[in-house]
Amino acid sequence: MMLEPSIDSLQTKIKSKYSLVTLSARRARELSETNAVLVDHPKSHKYVGKALEEIAAGKLFIKK
Repeated sequence: MMLEPSIDSLQTKIKSKYSLVTLSARRARELSETNAVLVDHPKSHKYVGKALEEIAAGKLFIKK
């Protein structure tokens, strides 16, 4: 089973896997409280999946 979005496509947005995991976990926690998704019609039903879709869409990023 392939995960969507792929880790390769996510790493074009955020280079560090550690930062990617940290950001998606933090956002998943927010989504569990608010369910205010930043992408239209997310494919995933789980909060982490929705967070990863937001990162892939460029809606979530880490300030430098």
